Amino acid sequence: MDQWKGNSSSISLEEDIPTVVNNNLDSHKNMDDDGRIKRTGTVTSASAHIITAVIGSGVLSLAWAIAQLGWTAGPAVLMAFSLITYFTSTVLADSYRSPDPITGKRNYTYMDVVRSNLGKPASLLMRASYKNGGWKVRLCGLAQYGNIVGTTIGYTITASISMVAVIRSNCFHNNGHLVRCHVSNYPFMVIFACIEIVLCQIPNFHKLSWLSVVASVMSFAYSSIGIGLSIARIVGGAHARTTLTGVTIGVDVTAIDKVWRTFQAIGNIAFAYSYSMVLDTLKSSPPENKVMKKASLVGVTTTTLFYMMCGCIGYAAFGNDAPGNFLTGFGFYEPFWLIDIANVCTVVHIIGAYQVFVQPFFGFVEKLFSDRWPESNFINREIYLGSYNFNMFRLTWRTVYVIIITLVAMIFPFFNDILGLLGALTFWPLTVFFPVEIYLARTKMKKYSLPWTWMKILSLACLVVSLLSALGSVQGLVMGIKTYKPFSSR
Repeated sequence: MDQWKGNSSSISLEEDIPTVVNNNLDSHKNMDDDGRIKRTGTVTSASAHIITAVIGSGVLSLAWAIAQLGWTAGPAVLMAFSLITYFTSTVLADSYRSPDPITGKRNYTYMDVVRSNLGKPASLLMRASYKNGGWKVRLCGLAQYGNIVGTTIGYTITASISMVAVIRSNCFHNNGHLVRCHVSNYPFMVIFACIEIVLCQIPNFHKLSWLSVVASVMSFAYSSIGIGLSIARIVGGAHARTTLTGVTIGVDVTAIDKVWRTFQAIGNIAFAYSYSMVLDTLKSSPPENKVMKKASLVGVTTTTLFYMMCGCIGYAAFGNDAPGNFLTGFGFYEPFWLIDIANVCTVVHIIGAYQVFVQPFFGFVEKLFSDRWPESNFINREIYLGSYNFNMFRLTWRTVYVIIITLVAMIFPFFNDILGLLGALTFWPLTVFFPVEIYLARTKMKKYSLPWTWMKILSLACLVVSLLSALGSVQGLVMGIKTYKPFSSR
């Protein structure tokens, strides 16, 4: 069965795969050179995992993002992020093994990659503690797990919005488009949380390789439906007002709102390209780095094509009035059944993607507690019920996590602002800073040489963009909070 590492997050699920000891003479056939279960990943599976990680809820906001930036800057920003992401992902592919990219020791997690290339000497790498490697390893861990926590909040918001959209779509169809059809998101956040609590208890979730396939199909389905509906709207004679520079000052927004929205839109695009933390568990022949580079090319090309279509066609269909989520903002009312299918696909994708994101974080926390209290039955004792096993700590901690995430989502249910803030906070460290620093370290590039200078300029420029995007998203959150009443049904 195919296994993968960190296909939607920057930490590896492989760290929870045990080293198997078997006295059977044929057991070595099922083992890799490091004593772990034999890897079977290919270009196809790696590409599927990448597409699962990338084409997610972020794609739904791209029409709005292009509307803020216009025909000139919008596609240019999309293309810039795609090129940066492809370059940095190839750097990570070469860093999967260290020091040699083909025969070196495997780095099972993103933190291992940072530690082995930017941290302390190799003799310390045998220790599992995240403390080794200095501030860069700590920053990497903070960015990784912060991204995972933030993304699960965003997924909870997006899933509830899509569930509500199904109810409202049928209401509009039955009662007319002028009816208010108000439905509270909160009950659907609770429903989503209950589903995730159950799924969180499934042990060895990382072995369900079909999850990425299902999620990829769902991603393509709702993205394709959105594109198709946008094309139909254009062909049907919709005269949307579009401009080279996006929303117009004095007509659509004020000057200061234009600035903040521009920053927020860049953050949304960055969130959509939060991809380079994808590191696949591939079979060792052909060399993993070469296979991963091919998969990266397929993944980036496919997602960029989809992003361009979703963003640009969506902008052409709706113009400067593009909704924040073009499937739930009701720019489309009919055919209502097709809109329902798109939103159901969104929910199914998010249910699976939530698990792909959060399982590594669960494993990380549980390993910390297990190492800290190895004698605790509450933490370490497995209880078996037939073929199913669980322990009380896993049951308690994972349930509490989902509940807390759901409560935060209920308090801050702001789709575009949350996406923009997530993209701003995680794009620079995970997608730019660490890959650039690793590239400079591995190539032993001469300090202050022209290539070294350009790499540093790239990293600094992306940092500035990330900070400005974060400011724009925070401003949007502040403005939303001023008029929002938590847990109100209106």
